[in-house]
Amino acid sequence: MLRYFSADWIFPVSSPPLKNGGISMDENGTVIGIYTAEQISELNVTHQKYTGAIVPGFINTHCHLELSHMIGQIPEQTGLVNFVQSIIKSRFAEAEQIEMSMQAADQQMFDNGIVAVGDISNQITSKGVKQQSKIHYHTFIEALSFNPERANATMNDANEIKNQFSPLSASVVPHAPYSVSPELFKLINEAAEQDNALLSIHNQETTDENLFFENKSGGFLDLYKFLGLDISFFMPSEKTSLQTWLPYIKKQKTLLVHNTVSDLDDITFAKRNHHNLYWCLCPQANLYIENSLPDVDLLVRENLKITLGTDSLASNHQLNILAEMKTLQEHKKVAFEKLLQWATINGAEFLGLNAQLGTVEPGKRPGLNLIQLSEDFIIQSDQIIKLA
Repeated sequence: MLRYFSADWIFPVSSPPLKNGGISMDENGTVIGIYTAEQISELNVTHQKYTGAIVPGFINTHCHLELSHMIGQIPEQTGLVNFVQSIIKSRFAEAEQIEMSMQAADQQMFDNGIVAVGDISNQITSKGVKQQSKIHYHTFIEALSFNPERANATMNDANEIKNQFSPLSASVVPHAPYSVSPELFKLINEAAEQDNALLSIHNQETTDENLFFENKSGGFLDLYKFLGLDISFFMPSEKTSLQTWLPYIKKQKTLLVHNTVSDLDDITFAKRNHHNLYWCLCPQANLYIENSLPDVDLLVRENLKITLGTDSLASNHQLNILAEMKTLQEHKKVAFEKLLQWATINGAEFLGLNAQLGTVEPGKRPGLNLIQLSEDFIIQSDQIIKLA
């Protein structure tokens, strides 16, 4: 039996929006048809007319589910170096608390219309939640070791965790340029090419990251001191962070997360040296940690493939992609239809799920969300009604 939905606006994403249009779905959530106002009227079928706009389910390309128990524990706007130190000092808790927090966070994302997540993990703790979830997860197993002598051991540990996640989708990825040695980058890249795996990396979140690679200065020196690490072996590249690490990743589809201080020279370098990059924005986390946002106008002008993420509840008050869109619309005046593309089809393409998710098209099972827009497509609220 088919279900019919209509609304003030239908945004299929793959085609222009339809005013007073309609959608039909079967009992499994597969889209059967998309209709103009005239067509839905001529069908003469019973359907619920909703006030608002119907859009596809959202894709969250960057989250840390296993940090969900840390909500509200870290003060805002302390800067990335202090934030990382707080994560290291405070991330451990009772197993039951961590499990319950992850379950609640997973349910929150589902209720907020998120249908797929690229999730960062450092351990196996989130597997059970992901196995039971209605959301599709791809897990990025982070490898961290700045000491080149630890590269092989670190890679072996990360691979063991990846194998434990089987049969769920997972891949080993670098955490960040300042926490991964060239030797470890090489091992990660070799494994990714062999398995044709997805990669993700925290990129250029703060000016301190660039300073460290340009002249071995800035706040990261305090982080290594806090960790008790001897980095006397490290010689600065005299280049920005991105221009230092990107040559280690040759061709695999790679998600660059945050990009808060990426500039035109970095983007030009990236486009010249890698042809399969996606750029993930997590604006609420950027404001929470550094109280700054990427140069979104620049990223748009450079026609980059942009996706959206929530980061973790350690650096955000909620896991809600619509809230991230609203933040970008308020602070950066990004047009709604562009934001919607970032929140749906671009993320689905990165995760390799675009055959089923990301757009409202016959044969797909994208999920349907009802949101509220003004007449000129300004997001009125971050509240969502999940229709399918």
